[in-house]
Amino acid sequence: MTASTPNLSASRSSDGVISPVRIVVDAMGGDHGPSITLPAAKAFLAKHADAEVVLVGLAEAIEPARNWPRTTLVPCTEVVTMEDPVEIALRRKKDSSMRVAISQLKATADKPANAHACVSAGNTGALMGLARYLLKTVDGIDRPALATVMPNQKDGFTTVLDLGANVDCSAEHLLQFAVMGSALVSAVDGKDSPSVGLLNIGEEMIKGSEVIKQAGELLRTANDRGLLNFYGNVEGNDIFKGTSDIVVCDGFVGNVALKTAEGLAGMFASFIKQEFTRNIVTKMVALVAMPVLNRFKMRVDHRRYSGAALLGLRGLVFKSHGSSDALAFEVAMNRAYDAARHKLLDRVHDQIAATLVSLPTSADASGSADVGQAA
Repeated sequence: MTASTPNLSASRSSDGVISPVRIVVDAMGGDHGPSITLPAAKAFLAKHADAEVVLVGLAEAIEPARNWPRTTLVPCTEVVTMEDPVEIALRRKKDSSMRVAISQLKATADKPANAHACVSAGNTGALMGLARYLLKTVDGIDRPALATVMPNQKDGFTTVLDLGANVDCSAEHLLQFAVMGSALVSAVDGKDSPSVGLLNIGEEMIKGSEVIKQAGELLRTANDRGLLNFYGNVEGNDIFKGTSDIVVCDGFVGNVALKTAEGLAGMFASFIKQEFTRNIVTKMVALVAMPVLNRFKMRVDHRRYSGAALLGLRGLVFKSHGSSDALAFEVAMNRAYDAARHKLLDRVHDQIAATLVSLPTSADASGSADVGQAA
């Protein structure tokens, strides 16, 4: 019933990209499970001839994909629900689809990993906990962080992290997020020195909590040492203005900002629909304006930005929204594919390793602040 788990043996083309790319999917994750993940995986395969998919799930749930081309089925016996605490996922459900999927990324001394990247729409806390436990973090990184892109007014994207993996963060954690975000944008967008903004309640250095003030000092010190391109403090609206390439914040604030943006976009779309369907005249105007409305809808559709990267791990893990439909989950798979194909893991790891050894500490920042006050 199930194909044997493949051994990872991708080659690199002359331009350095990996081919074929093998994506492992937690088919049971999210609010809708296989009813979403399977159609998304099928659509993804149809558009990527150089891709392979490993579907992990309950045997009966993934059975419809038995004869799909370039697809391997890996059965499991348990599912991590959206309500399960991390402890349950780690200690009790050791044959869950999420755990088995993440384990496909783990290389051992005698064999390489079975996949290049993992995609799940499951429980965020459990995903982070399992990924951190199974894959471990990159040397010098205390905690992984969720990073994704959000649209801005410059017809581009702002990379924001953390989006919910870490509710409570120290100043050092925020500094590490800045390093990881810089490495991500440099690798994916080809920007040598992307700008980093620290999310705050104002641009002034004296504003914000003590943690934010201390993080600002660390980031300024790192900027002075040429390790980062620190723009300074930014506010919530700067995410959408595109003021900086990267915006760093703790997971609580980042998740609220993300969900608020998604809700606001949905509200605007609903308002526009209501106004254009109010009477026969507005409906006729809507027909004329339909091309513009469709482009607007596409630009604010949060599904197009699905797929947050869990940075700082020794493996590529991407998180799709729990309520994702097939389109959103396919977009997340596309992001994982692009990241793996262009060796994002190696490039981010190399940049982090080269930068972390010279990063400032809280003592350095305090010393700089004291010097500044004395001057």
